[in-house]
Amino acid sequence: MDPPDPRSIPGITALKNPGQERSVELAVEDYPAGLAARITIDNQRRLNVLDSSLILQLTSVVRRVHADERVRVLILTGAGDRAFIGGADVNELAGLDSDSAREFISRLHDACAALRGLAIPAIARIDGYCLGAGLEIAASCDLRVASEGSIFGMPEVRVGIPSVIEAALLPRLIGWGRSRELLLTGRQINAHTALAWGLVERVVPVADLDSVVGEWVQAILEAGPRAVRLQKALIRDWEGQSLDQAIERGIDSFAEAYTTDEPRNLMDRFLNRHRRVE
Repeated sequence: MDPPDPRSIPGITALKNPGQERSVELAVEDYPAGLAARITIDNQRRLNVLDSSLILQLTSVVRRVHADERVRVLILTGAGDRAFIGGADVNELAGLDSDSAREFISRLHDACAALRGLAIPAIARIDGYCLGAGLEIAASCDLRVASEGSIFGMPEVRVGIPSVIEAALLPRLIGWGRSRELLLTGRQINAHTALAWGLVERVVPVADLDSVVGEWVQAILEAGPRAVRLQKALIRDWEGQSLDQAIERGIDSFAEAYTTDEPRNLMDRFLNRHRRVE
């Protein structure tokens, strides 16, 4: 399914920065079942690498999406066909000292945390290089689809720094051994290896990327808006809880779902549809 044309929505108009070499662009797409936001990292000339300005823009735009309850899913992608995000800007990293390094990496963590803290699902649409900070951004999303030509890696040790912040998510996704291989060697892997490892959920020809994203978006939009938000929050809580705590938290979330009419309305629709089939 191809995405609809983006339009301006009151309160979240599409943000463009014509004439700028690098920017973070926001558009809102109007699907039949609801609204989806699309954020595009645009620094094509340099593989969409992130400097402090782009990181701050990204954090601001993600928080803006989070604040608008009409938007029910976020798509994050990179401009062009060479990179999702090629990493952090080494030109800027080379000029840091200990204090400014802490500030830089904390800003990058804020961007990742804004994505992870979204009340709605975030989909990473990956085409090309997804390295370092780019892989941390992708790991902060809920779902990841990549084109067959995409390349993944954590090359920080090759330039004298450790991989940190949301690199800590990698063992949860691909296990400790594979994480160590990426983090300690700086090795890059192709999209099919990333799929086999569990780093991405789907790998498709580049021509099918938007179709897969559209399928996921449509499925999310057809689900209960509040149920999806409750599920997203529950999954996030599970990350830091024991099994018993996660089960108890789930019971609370299940009961909370019934404080509105959403379950009754969607179940009635489901039952009526099946009665007609019978």
